[in-house]
Amino acid sequence: MEEKIDLVAGRDTASRLDVFVSQHLSLSRSHAARLIGQGRVLVDGARKRPSFRLKPGMHVSGAWEEEEEAGVLPATETALDIVHEDPWFVVVNKPPGMVVHPGAGTGTDTLVNALLARYPEIGTVGDPGRPGIVHRLDKLTSGVMVVARTGQAHAALSAAFKAHAHRREYLAVCYGRMPKKTGTIETFMQRNPKDRTRMTSRSGQGRRAVTHWEVLAEWQEFSLLRLRLETGRTHQIRVHLSDAGHPVAGDPVYGGRRRAGSVADTRLRMYVKGLGRQMLHAATLGIRHPDTGEYMEFTCDMPDDMKAFLAVLDEIGDVSSP
Repeated sequence: MEEKIDLVAGRDTASRLDVFVSQHLSLSRSHAARLIGQGRVLVDGARKRPSFRLKPGMHVSGAWEEEEEAGVLPATETALDIVHEDPWFVVVNKPPGMVVHPGAGTGTDTLVNALLARYPEIGTVGDPGRPGIVHRLDKLTSGVMVVARTGQAHAALSAAFKAHAHRREYLAVCYGRMPKKTGTIETFMQRNPKDRTRMTSRSGQGRRAVTHWEVLAEWQEFSLLRLRLETGRTHQIRVHLSDAGHPVAGDPVYGGRRRAGSVADTRLRMYVKGLGRQMLHAATLGIRHPDTGEYMEFTCDMPDDMKAFLAVLDEIGDVSSP
């Protein structure tokens, strides 16, 4: 049933529009922001942003459907490592273990749920099931991500990612030593015909995938690589390194965990078996600002679990620099 909105900001009102609507209609703040973004809430007859600051005497009007609230993603108060924020987008350092957006069996502790608590206007941007999202990181991969705060920013950033007009660099600890200090892996990638949840680069079919790599350090049985994506296919780095015989340490899907039993040193073998995730980190993201076109680059330091693994390799392994 449609409910009319007919409110007047009181003399003591000095709050954001989405907060005002949320409080007076008993809605979640993300739902209020969505209604505002859809143009269904007006201030003195004009559309405003969810962050618009009301002044006493302003007339807030519109309409909404009561049953709509059930489909709104909940906001969850969760601490986030914010690298950058402006009215157009936010850059966050995603921790390992956090899912990017809700899906089957993920609950409400995702990055999107946490972002909605801090930036409720994101709820109106892009796909309602994954609002604001223009690219993703795997649950067990850490690092830098950009999330759009406006429809215009979402369109611009999405187009840039589709055209690969951005810079994405990762750090990974993989098994073995690469054949040379720098190189490129170029293949086609598609779903594994035997397991649709996995990808493969061994079929010779699918979409073009290009990964450039550079060796930063080497040990007896592991290497630290910097990798730059020219394309951005699902699981691209993990698949490329695994199919090349150098799976990422700790990778539970593409051989990194299974290969731990082959590590020669007993202490190192036990440590690698205990890794809780793939040792892969999105370190650098370079984009053009969706409004000004200015090139901006963001870097996130590798998380503590990767630093700890490198320290163990330095202690036990025969470390050398290329």
